[in-house]
Amino acid sequence: MPLLNLDKDMQFEITSTFMPNLNRSQTLKILEVTQNSVVIQMDRSNGRGVFPAENFHYWIKRGSLIKLNGHHKRTS
Repeated sequence: MPLLNLDKDMQFEITSTFMPNLNRSQTLKILEVTQNSVVIQMDRSNGRGVFPAENFHYWIKRGSLIKLNGHHKRTS
């Protein structure tokens, strides 16, 4: 399975299996992507988080982060 190309402003729904979710956020947004890291911000936090790109892909592959398309935003 090929890795998802990560880009700035991509948004993901956070499922209950995403262990780093300390703020009980429902979504996160990518602020910056480098070759080795992904900088994110969760919807209920003013802080930023940095993940190694490899770990971020792990959370996607595991189904803990689900990519939202540009028109779909969780409302519940």
